[in-house]
Amino acid sequence: MNFLIEAFKPACSISIKFSDGKTRKRVPIKRENGQTLLAPLFRNQENIAGKITIEPHQGKRIEHNGVKVELLGQIEMYLDRGNFYDFTSLVRELDVPGDIYERTTYPFEFSMVEMPYETYNGVNVRLRYVLKVTVSRNYGGSIIEYLNFLVHNYSPPPSINTSIKMEVGIEDCLHIEFEYNKSKEDIFFLVKIKIKNMDIEIRRRESTVTGATNHVETETLAKFELMDGAPVRGESIPVRLFLSPYELAPTHRNINNKFSVKYYLNLVLVDEEGLRYFKQQQITIYRLPLQDT
Repeated sequence: MNFLIEAFKPACSISIKFSDGKTRKRVPIKRENGQTLLAPLFRNQENIAGKITIEPHQGKRIEHNGVKVELLGQIEMYLDRGNFYDFTSLVRELDVPGDIYERTTYPFEFSMVEMPYETYNGVNVRLRYVLKVTVSRNYGGSIIEYLNFLVHNYSPPPSINTSIKMEVGIEDCLHIEFEYNKSKEDIFFLVKIKIKNMDIEIRRRESTVTGATNHVETETLAKFELMDGAPVRGESIPVRLFLSPYELAPTHRNINNKFSVKYYLNLVLVDEEGLRYFKQQQITIYRLPLQDT
């Protein structure tokens, strides 16, 4: 039995380490099994360098047709799982065909890597960056090891921070103006119906393209109660929303013609009869450098 177990083990172990792995910032990332691990964080056009160590098991000789490392930026549609669309693909050949008898370390470096899109894990799509090491072999199959890393790309805040304004109205019965300007919202009421409560929601809409089919998924990421009970005519309610507890990836616009991610503010009112009145406004989410400090 032990012989059978050993027969199916890989002939060697492969480890991948970044040169600045001890000092580079790490951020949480969720795996497919739901577990969370810490992955190194990079930005667009950074150098990515490190060492790859291959160690044969129990003194075995590894006969190979070459060793290489690839840096891949990939998009995977969950409805087309297993098929990756590469938008970044770089290769470094580490070794020519031959034999590995003992622990061997190969340095590698990718300079000024173009990583234009930010890492994203959504409902139907994920965008990932990965280092892939391949020991090519004929007999027994190639040996492959992966190491995921994250990319965050920063945007300067818009020079003109225009206010967001939404109106909910029923002729001669209800008129509500919602205005957002940086850190507060002012809600003005002209009310002739009995309002029970009012909420504001942050929604994320993910649009994906698989073949000729479009898929749209909408999630409610956060919900805030702005009012409980009937308002007074002419009342103004200042509101401040704290977004740091929520996983808000930046807005993604038509990434590689595969997917988009948009955000919306949704203002919802419910009257005493259970009727709902709402208004939706698209917003843009930016990642600022202070978010990763």
